[in-house]
Amino acid sequence: MTAGVGEFWLDDAAGPLVRPYAVIDGRTRPAVELTLLSLVAATGHRPAGLDPEHARAVDLCRGPISVAEVAAHLRLPVVVAKVLLADLVHCGAMTTRAPRTAADHTDRDLLEKLLDGLQRA
Repeated sequence: MTAGVGEFWLDDAAGPLVRPYAVIDGRTRPAVELTLLSLVAATGHRPAGLDPEHARAVDLCRGPISVAEVAAHLRLPVVVAKVLLADLVHCGAMTTRAPRTAADHTDRDLLEKLLDGLQRA
């Protein structure tokens, strides 16, 4: 189904309906390697003329946030969010950091407290 001449596809709650890949000009591969757990954060540099989707992503990433969370908040497919975020990393508006490995999450004190609590129960 297509819109006729002078006709707009509009959802009162969502606004104009645009296919997600139109937002990123049909690109399907981000220029920067990102995983679902990669952390992104805005740098404070906001280039002029950002598209609304890019601007929303910058606003959302004031602190470190995962790519998966950005996609969920923006209500976009993950690959679309990755391309948007890669664009922002490329222009200096965003930084990225690899997710921590399992070894980084191991805190011996925490594990000992957990073990003590389990033994008391």
